[in-house]
Amino acid sequence: MASSTGECSRLRLIVVQALVLSLFVTLFARLWYLQVAAGEVYQAKAASQSIREIVLQPDRGLIVDAQGRPLVANRSSWVISLDRTTLGKLPEDQRLQLIRRVAKATGAKVSAVKARLVNCGDADAVVGTCWNGSPYQPVPIAADVKTRVALLIKEQAEDYPGVLAQQESVRAYPQPYGVNAAHILGYLSPITEGELDEAEADDDISVNGASRVGRAGVEKEYDAFLRGMPGYQRVEVNSMGAVMKEHSLDAGTPGDTLVTSIDAKVQAVAEQQLAETIKTARKTFDEVSGKNYVADSGAIVVMEARTGRLVAMASQPTYDPSVWVNGITQKQLARLYSEQAGTPLLSRATQGQFAPGSTWKPMMTAGALTHGYTTDTRLNCSSAFQVGNRAFKNYESGAYGFIGFDKALEVSCNTFFYRVGYDFWRRFGSDVSDVNAKDPLVEEAKKFGFGSTTGLDLPGEASGRIADRKWKRAYYESMKDYYCGLEKNPPKDASSFLRRFAHEFCVEGYAYRAGDAVNFAIGQGDTIVTPLQLARAYAAISNGGTLWKPRVGKAIVDPAGNLVRRIKPEKQGQVKVPKSVLGYIDNALKGVTRQGTMAWRMGGFPLDEVPIRSKTGSAEVYGKQSTSWVASYSGDYVVVMMVSQGGTGSGTSGPAVRKIWETLYGIDGEAVKRDRAAIPGVVAGKELPVFAQDGSVLPPRKKD
Repeated sequence: MASSTGECSRLRLIVVQALVLSLFVTLFARLWYLQVAAGEVYQAKAASQSIREIVLQPDRGLIVDAQGRPLVANRSSWVISLDRTTLGKLPEDQRLQLIRRVAKATGAKVSAVKARLVNCGDADAVVGTCWNGSPYQPVPIAADVKTRVALLIKEQAEDYPGVLAQQESVRAYPQPYGVNAAHILGYLSPITEGELDEAEADDDISVNGASRVGRAGVEKEYDAFLRGMPGYQRVEVNSMGAVMKEHSLDAGTPGDTLVTSIDAKVQAVAEQQLAETIKTARKTFDEVSGKNYVADSGAIVVMEARTGRLVAMASQPTYDPSVWVNGITQKQLARLYSEQAGTPLLSRATQGQFAPGSTWKPMMTAGALTHGYTTDTRLNCSSAFQVGNRAFKNYESGAYGFIGFDKALEVSCNTFFYRVGYDFWRRFGSDVSDVNAKDPLVEEAKKFGFGSTTGLDLPGEASGRIADRKWKRAYYESMKDYYCGLEKNPPKDASSFLRRFAHEFCVEGYAYRAGDAVNFAIGQGDTIVTPLQLARAYAAISNGGTLWKPRVGKAIVDPAGNLVRRIKPEKQGQVKVPKSVLGYIDNALKGVTRQGTMAWRMGGFPLDEVPIRSKTGSAEVYGKQSTSWVASYSGDYVVVMMVSQGGTGSGTSGPAVRKIWETLYGIDGEAVKRDRAAIPGVVAGKELPVFAQDGSVLPPRKKD
């Protein structure tokens, strides 16, 4: 019995030993497989878990003027970023402590750092603050930090787990001659989630979640060339996110340089003159309104007459483009859109729309001389012209008797052009409800490109408006319910004028009456244009009738200095006006400068050597002060200036326009400098700046 029991015990022991042995064999076999047979595979996997790929944003391309002067460049900025993967491994109290430590070191608010770490797709994300990039990419939470702060974080990595301090390239504005040019240059802001999704759908690898893209100006128009190609840095990190070792580096490709047709010297003069003119106008008393001129905004356009290239373009009020570099605050953004501040983001040169006043008359002259009137026509420039029960008056009720179109342009006679407008209305369109009635003056305005965009290579251009019969009918249909309702239930504080206007509009607001026609003939009423449109129309008079697409971009050059693309002048249309008519108008506008409304501002200017043609204008808008206009041109350039609610044409804008002409032609006093290098724009011609091997940009080389 005992023997049987012992034999069973030995058997159990053998089974247990065999089982233990098999387990050890299995364990050792598994260890051998993991460490020997599949060792390289698992070692690679382990290594990959400690390798992070950091996106390196490329240097954005330069933006330079026609002489190679940098308008937009780059500078280095210390950027502090947080690795959310490492942050997520920390206990909650340590995580909050780290965020507070980083916020204190960088001068940021704790709430701002927390908001920055939230994915833009999350419910609690704050638009414009949240993170739109890869979840594996460190999130930038502070830029332009002081060098000592960045070095502190790098040297005390154990106190800042998962925190990176890197130097990145951001936009800089060298401001040659003090140039601002904000509305030309534009600005950058972070890429949106929708834009990133669209780029991924198009397999566009030039952008990523941390990219900043162009939002306005040439930064937006030429963004694809300027942005470059991002690089990637692979780093080895420990469990706390501290960088242990740097591995492969793909530096990426810098963006291309945009050469513009802008001349910084002329641009600076235009900006300075516009600002000074507005400042002076605000100190000038307006006898009509009984207060100083408001002078709420203004614009200057300087264009090459034979190419459409823009030499300068200024707008007031303006803003500092550098406010966007490290993220704009809500307060700053609100000011840029504020009507009280004058809506600084709006470019008055390309987006501002104003009644053109008497600068409209040369185009009306072309319409009249190609539809029955001749250069021998004489009409009465009386002090007033009666239309129905209203007397349309001349400026200051002046009268010059029977004169021709040339004299009418020279002295800017309104009643002369009232008669032309009324005559066409009486002959072709006295049926006020006929939206298809012939109107030679409207047709001519459209031929000169008014009422549609010019094709400018800047985004957001306004189209202006031709207030013809079709427009008036459409406006009536869209507003009749409002004004008919206003007539039936006027507000208690409604003025008698508003009540009368609502009644008349409700009854026959569609009617295109004689008053509309005569107002149209002198650039008044509901017709509005942009300063750029007006400059292009005057360029067409100068160059024989060609409507060029205005251009800021002149060429694209790669980082090595090789030409990528030359942006050639492009025709948009041709004004079919006989050369004899254009010549007649041209000669009449010379008279405006020599003995007409602009003459008192051009005394002593060497007009024999540099003939300047010009037309002044003072556009009147109900409830506002007069808008000052001067449109002028030579054989090379067009200069147009406008000051909203700024007074008379030559009285307000004349001195500034003269100063720009002096700058363009190097005029000192009454003499033209014989050193033609003083004249920008035309001197540069088709030649581009020279891009040296050391990265410097030199002015275009002169041809022998």
